[in-house]
Amino acid sequence: MSDIDYILYPEWIVPVVPRDTVLVNHCVVVTDSRIVNICPSSEGRKLEAKRHIELPQHVLLPGLINCHGHAAMSLLRGYADDQPLMTWLGEIWPAETAFVSEDYVRDGTDLALAELLLGGTTTFSDMYFYPDVTAERADFVGLRAQLVFPVIDVQTAWARDPEEYLAKGLALRDTYRNHERIEIGFGPHSNYTVSEETLQRVATLANELDAPVQIHLHETRGEVQMSVENLGERPIEQLNRLGMLGPRSQCVHMTALSEGDFDILEQTGAHVIHCPRSNMKLASGICPTQRLLDRDINVALGTDGAASNNRINMIAEIQAAALIAKLENSESTAISAATALEMATINGAKALGLDNDIGSLEIGKQADMIALRLDDPALQPVNNVLSHVVYATSGAELTHSWVAGKPLVVDRQLTTLSVATITSRANTWRDQLLAFRAQRSSENNAHHQENNPQ
Repeated sequence: MSDIDYILYPEWIVPVVPRDTVLVNHCVVVTDSRIVNICPSSEGRKLEAKRHIELPQHVLLPGLINCHGHAAMSLLRGYADDQPLMTWLGEIWPAETAFVSEDYVRDGTDLALAELLLGGTTTFSDMYFYPDVTAERADFVGLRAQLVFPVIDVQTAWARDPEEYLAKGLALRDTYRNHERIEIGFGPHSNYTVSEETLQRVATLANELDAPVQIHLHETRGEVQMSVENLGERPIEQLNRLGMLGPRSQCVHMTALSEGDFDILEQTGAHVIHCPRSNMKLASGICPTQRLLDRDINVALGTDGAASNNRINMIAEIQAAALIAKLENSESTAISAATALEMATINGAKALGLDNDIGSLEIGKQADMIALRLDDPALQPVNNVLSHVVYATSGAELTHSWVAGKPLVVDRQLTTLSVATITSRANTWRDQLLAFRAQRSSENNAHHQENNPQ
């Protein structure tokens, strides 16, 4: 029997590396979870393989990499819309206090993983409570993941204080130390919710363990101003002083940057995770992506959570990243289609330290791939495949997805999750959350009337 597991025959291949390349009438040969050849289809058809899979009118791409999110917050989709960041947090945090549990995180994570897969994501990074539950679900479903366990100075359902957050997180890291698809890192929430003492400890531990660190940073101008007033330095300056910034650091949002901030990022090799749709929805600001890339600072993409974005669809983020950069720079050439796609693939792999294995379709890399069907009338004629992927698709065109060669979506059907079960559980949580919000609203109205009698 042949050693080749299968050969894919799409109409087009966008390998990402080399950049701005589209291969026509080529095939991808997969054996033991890896790409072992990319060659003309005529050559592939001469090879013996267990399966030959035809993908007419499809484009094959590397799986998309979502570098920042809060998966279980999918249950809070639409819960506190049209609010500025701090007001939004004032709505979200009480709901989380009331409901977050192992069951909540399991059901919310399953909902997120289904959406991620059907939108083209094959690798995701997550920062949320009960990361052990998220890890179990990611492992079961078959996705690739970086999970950064939360560190914050307040008590939550998962831990009482920074000591317990760190102890639980480090134990989880030990559990997944040698896992092929899951890595555990540190997720200090921000410099305004974590003390300097705790940030210093995180920096020391992460450097000793060569572990990733992801943190919300420079999300708004108000956050930066608060840091200057309270600490006498900008948030990124504090992290740099504490030794937290380096090639394994991921700075999420980065919307308010000075020239000195650019210098620190360039000198330390820290990565920027851009969440364009969430930042726009919360009016947090715009990450200066083109200027960062011009300084050879790596910029990747994330969706943030569905509570602040409403969709965790990486194709939507690719489009938003390209369009908002053009508007911000008043220049139509800013963040080209090729660059936007790189931000969601190879740049994301670099940010997660996985670029030797994923992020592009190259011989020797893991077979993390997605196929989009481009036969819809809204996509005709296909004059420019790369442009179509970035500017014309929505994610609904995805028909197939593979992680480490294993099919997770086939003909737009999930192979490891039940949509009916996920939806039923999500609706049960919806009913409880809406009742909770109504109760809070009633109590707030009563309090207002007591303090403001007619």
